Parts: sequence; structure tokens; C-alpha cells
Amino acid sequence: MFGKKRGIGWIYQQNVAGYVFISPWLIGFLLLTLWPILQSFYLSFTDYSLLDSPTWVGTRNYSEILQSDKLFLKSLTVTFVFVLLAVPIKLFFSLMVAILLNKDIKGMNVYRTAIYFPSLIGGSIAVSALWRNMFGMDGYINHVLGWFGITGIGWISNPNTALGTLILLNAWQFGSTMVIFLAGLKQIPKDLYESASVDGASSIRKFFSITIPMLSPVMFFNLVLGIINSFQMFTSAFVITAGGPANSTYMYVLFLYDKAFKQFQMGYASALAWILLVIIGVFTALNFIVSKYWVFYESEGGKSK
Repeated sequence: MFGKKRGIGWIYQQNVAGYVFISPWLIGFLLLTLWPILQSFYLSFTDYSLLDSPTWVGTRNYSEILQSDKLFLKSLTVTFVFVLLAVPIKLFFSLMVAILLNKDIKGMNVYRTAIYFPSLIGGSIAVSALWRNMFGMDGYINHVLGWFGITGIGWISNPNTALGTLILLNAWQFGSTMVIFLAGLKQIPKDLYESASVDGASSIRKFFSITIPMLSPVMFFNLVLGIINSFQMFTSAFVITAGGPANSTYMYVLFLYDKAFKQFQMGYASALAWILLVIIGVFTALNFIVSKYWVFYESEGGKSK
């Protein structure tokens, strides 16, 4: 009975049933993801202001962006600095906190929940507004410094410190990255640490010879996601500093937003979006290429291939 061949009609019915079940996702993907992507690619070659029909201009938008737009270079430079500083700092703090929480201590679940809780509201407008008030001239940070006789400054209004406040906020929102690190730490066999202890290895030696190599795939995953998310950072810069002062926090996506929704240059903004896609793609590809030199996979018994 089970070896009986099924007819074409039966196979067709099974395929139809499958497509019916995935149709909600498929329709959403086609209408809300794929179509906007294709539409933005077309608009990037047009002059489009939302009020008039798109006018084909070829590669003029890309030429203007790459050759003569000073704000493009400024926003890209600020974003690069943010990525180069924010991503390593966030990864470092996430890993250190994950190691501290990877202990068999009574009530540890409460500590983990309390530390992860800020990530549930992280990145929101409310948190950004709170951060702006904390680092304002009359904010909590300067108030605490006053207890020690230190005169505070306008952290957000100072071009030398404004970007640092955004980097600090990004590092504070380490909960999700920390949870992923914690899950990776749980997968490291304890036998490795016990064997290293028998051989007289110190805690530092265990960290660099066992923890880091065994955790390298998780580090690589968090690194790639961190870079992608940092390049798209918008809410904090928009709410806290609005790109100022003196464009010191003028992120790339904030520049894209201004072109699209303030100056109504939708074609130009679409070109900016595709340039950002290429930049993120290049960084991601470089990470995958370099990963074979430092990412280790247990199943392969050595470096990744």
C-alpha cells in the first residue's frame, strides 16, 4: 500500500495545500518586501519628489552622491567612526557580562533578568529622550559629577562628546548580544576547563585558549549583526542630537531620512539606500573572508573552512 505510486493529481493537490499554508507569508514577502526593494531600485535612477511622476535620470543620482555631495562623505565618515567604536565596545561588555552571569550562584536567574530587561525597551524613542535628559547640561550625569566638585559640560551640545553619548547608549543596549554569548558559553564542555586546570593553566590562559576559540562562531555572528545594525542606527541620533552639533552625529541613515522626508528627493534617497546596501554587503563579505583565520568550529576540529 505504501509503495503505491501517487498520481499527478495527488501530487498537485499536495503542492496546492502547501502553497495555501505559506500564502500569508508569501504574499507579505512579495508585497511588503520584494516589491518595495525592486521599486526603490528603479526609483534610484529617477528624479522623484512624491508629488510628481518619476523622471528617468539614469545614474545622475549616484554620480552626484559620489562626486559632489559633501554631506554624503560627512555622514559616511561619522557612521564609520560609530561602527568602528560602538561594535567592539558592545561586544566586549556583552562578553564580560555573559561570563559573569555564567556562574552557578543562587538567584542568578533574577540577575540575568534584571540585566536583560533594559534591552526590552532599548532603541525606543522613550529611552533616547531619557538619555538626552541624562546627558543634558542640567542632566543627571552633571548632577552626579557635581557631588565630586566636577563642573559638568553639555555632553550632547559639545561636538567632541556628542557621538560618545550615542556610542555609550549603544553599549548599554547589550542585552540581546549578551544572551547569545551566554548561550554559547553554556555549550562549552566543562571537561576542557577541568583538563586545563589539571595541567596548571591559569584563568587568563583558559580564557584565551578555550573560551575565545570555542566561542568564536558566536562572536562572529554577533560581530556581523552588530555591524549591520550599527550602519542602520537612526532613532538615537534623530531623537538625542538630530545630527548635531556641527553634524558630529549626522549618521548616514539620518542623511537618507532628510533627503527623503524633508527635501522629498525620493529618487536620491533610494540611491543612498542602495549604496548603504552595497557598503554593508562589502563589510559582511570581508568578515566572512577573514573569519577563516580566527573562527573555529568544533565539528571541523580546527579553523573554519
